[in-house]
Amino acid sequence: MSPVLADVLQVIALIGALALVHRPLGDYMAAVYSSKKHLRVEKWIYRSVGANPDAEMRWPAYLRGVLIFSGVSVLFLYVLQRVQDKLPLSLGFKPISPDQAFNTAASFVSNTNWQSYSGEVAMSHVTQTAGLAVQNFVSAAVGIAVAVALVRGFARSRTGDLGNFWADMVRGTVRILLPLSVIAAIILVACGAIQNFGDIHHITTLTGDKQALSPGAVASQEAIKDLGTNGGGFFNANSAHPFENPNGFTNLLEIFLLLVIPFSLPRTFGKMVGSIKQGYAIVAAMGIIWFTAVIAVTWLEYAHPGTASHLAGGAMEGKEQRFGEGASSLFSVSTTMTSTGSVNSFHDSFSGLSGGVLLLGMMLGELAPGGVGSGLYGMLIMAIIAVFIAGLMVGRTPEYLGKKIGTREIKLAACYILITPALVLIGTAVAIALPDGKEAMTNIGAHGFSEVLYAYTSGSNNNGSAFAGFGANTPFFNTTIGLCMLLGRFLPMVFVLALAGSLAEQKPVPETAGTLRTEKPLFTGLLVGTIMIITGLTFFPALALGPLAEGLSS
Repeated sequence: MSPVLADVLQVIALIGALALVHRPLGDYMAAVYSSKKHLRVEKWIYRSVGANPDAEMRWPAYLRGVLIFSGVSVLFLYVLQRVQDKLPLSLGFKPISPDQAFNTAASFVSNTNWQSYSGEVAMSHVTQTAGLAVQNFVSAAVGIAVAVALVRGFARSRTGDLGNFWADMVRGTVRILLPLSVIAAIILVACGAIQNFGDIHHITTLTGDKQALSPGAVASQEAIKDLGTNGGGFFNANSAHPFENPNGFTNLLEIFLLLVIPFSLPRTFGKMVGSIKQGYAIVAAMGIIWFTAVIAVTWLEYAHPGTASHLAGGAMEGKEQRFGEGASSLFSVSTTMTSTGSVNSFHDSFSGLSGGVLLLGMMLGELAPGGVGSGLYGMLIMAIIAVFIAGLMVGRTPEYLGKKIGTREIKLAACYILITPALVLIGTAVAIALPDGKEAMTNIGAHGFSEVLYAYTSGSNNNGSAFAGFGANTPFFNTTIGLCMLLGRFLPMVFVLALAGSLAEQKPVPETAGTLRTEKPLFTGLLVGTIMIITGLTFFPALALGPLAEGLSS
């Protein structure tokens, strides 16, 4: 079988698997967040934190719950890293430095999982499991909870109540993320991923060199890092490491895990607002952008110029031989189109134009399909912008799902879409202007600029992947990227929840002959066009200085 045919078949298999679970998983998640019953273990959790899961919250109270829980999580994870040498199963590792501990705590709580450390030589078993793996669950659950609150804003009327944050977060963890992760972890172990709490193994290689092999609870962390669109590998090589990603089947499974919840949440949205077709319109827009990016990156990597690339059949630098061009391209697009830092190849080695597509995927706001929760609420914000633009074209007050998009709503949506571009562009500009930024670049020229741009794009959009040649483990970058991760995660949530509260208070607007049919293919096209135009106008100058300049000069 030719490599190209194998690549085509794995994409078809992936799309088929996602389509197969779209309806049952989407319906199940809708039932989870609509249920009035609480499981016994959930009741125990509510009692332990002193929460009343049946108390409805308006958007300020819901936001306070998000911020208080996340703030405590940052503090706990920071302290855990600073005292890990005094805890059991420390493996002899030293405490993490203050700036790196802050960066890592901000990273995992914000669902970014940016890593400026090598996990196998830095983090103890307790830090990996009780700290990082736990945040992989709850940070993902927070994202889904915020998305569900916005969906309730569309579904409800004449009330400011958006549900209960504690109930939504606990249900997302206990009923969705935990059972799916257990199943995925068992499959990974069966296929060769490791799972233990052993000591470091010291071995002698065939050449006589000494090497240390770190064990750990890898399969369980691998499952939730992908399922929760977290990223962050147990090992520095991430999903390129055979202990994390043993073979071609597990590679395809991990890509499936990255995409399954984000691509199923539009079905949940459609179910909760009472119109399945609205969910189809959203998932279609997500799918068009994702599939186009897969084709673009795969083609660019196979066609990359150069004698070595032609002899190898494609640009193989920085890629695992066992995965090749197609599986590496599919993984890279899926990880940058979701808020996932998991990688099975090193994006720094991709061609200039391929790296530009990966950057663009994050700059879109990671909407196609985006992170768990964040992808859905980001896409709904863009749908509001698209409806507003359509209203301007015909001179009619814009409406979406029976709710008027007035001055307050469009201001909140505009603030949402301006936050991450400001963090990316300002952060990149400051870093480039200071000696710290120049010293961190291992390349000069356009590619060096792309390394810095990628770092702040990844951090601000809560992705977590990186151009591997960028030396980010300095106090300057640990602090600035850490702040970008926190601001890029929680500031948009402020506007999402405020928008949800505003929509929930409205009374429904009856549909008329002039109402824009937002479940039709025409609106899907308008939505895709709106996303691409807004992103292009915002980031084209930066892309022109980095990946476009590099690609056109190669």
